[in-house]
Amino acid sequence: MSKNLSIKEIGENITKAGRLNYSPLCIYGSETIPVNAIPSTKLHFCIANAMIALASRKDVNIMYYGVDTKRGSCPGTRAWLGYEEFNPFLHYFLSTGIKDLPKENLVASPEIALEKIKSIGKISPLGEYTIIRSCEDISEESLDVKAIICFGGAEQIRNLCMLAYFDLKTSFNAIQMPWGSSCSSFITHPAGLAENSPKNCVILGPMDPTDNYFFPPNILSMGIPIELAKNMSNNLEKSFIIQRAEVAYPEERVKPTKEFSKKDFREFSERLFGRH
Repeated sequence: MSKNLSIKEIGENITKAGRLNYSPLCIYGSETIPVNAIPSTKLHFCIANAMIALASRKDVNIMYYGVDTKRGSCPGTRAWLGYEEFNPFLHYFLSTGIKDLPKENLVASPEIALEKIKSIGKISPLGEYTIIRSCEDISEESLDVKAIICFGGAEQIRNLCMLAYFDLKTSFNAIQMPWGSSCSSFITHPAGLAENSPKNCVILGPMDPTDNYFFPPNILSMGIPIELAKNMSNNLEKSFIIQRAEVAYPEERVKPTKEFSKKDFREFSERLFGRH
């Protein structure tokens, strides 16, 4: 039977499952600024940068983005969070440029970039303010949390992805990595802001290489819609992560290039599957 877990408990379970070093964050909308919340621009003009900072720090637990923070923020954030339309020249900026405008060469042509932008559909904000908050900071149970975002290394994220699939009947599409900005990977798609955001699936990221200057090279983001996060949390104790922790997080490791003897293979099999 599934337990009715709090956001704090879900965050604790995901941290436990992934053995995470960064604090999981939750995302929801509000018509007012919560107590103790700081504007995201106080941490960085890029909300993705501010989010990894928030997940890393203990002195700040909650931040907000809204109409009164737009001026000091990245134009992309304004659009991806639904507070403005995309710049009408964005498709040139993302691709080959036009005249004296800068260009990013992220997309093959302006025409393809325009189709990508159109395919996203309408983006609607979560509220007057978008709130990003450490899961461990939440005691209220009335909040309409839309998604959990966490950051981890390759093995940590691999294990969390397998946990997401644990009781799903499908082998496909529960994990996706859509094209877009880092803030779309962290907020837009996991929280379902865009009309055509993937539904009820994990969003891995970030995709945008222009953020590589601040995002750790050995870390991925994992955005989890709240119902899926609850399910993962409820499944933790009966999953391989707890039942077979030595497989999920092995203490002994073998180099992939090592040639196995029969003895090596037997010992390896016994460690994974038990003695037969």
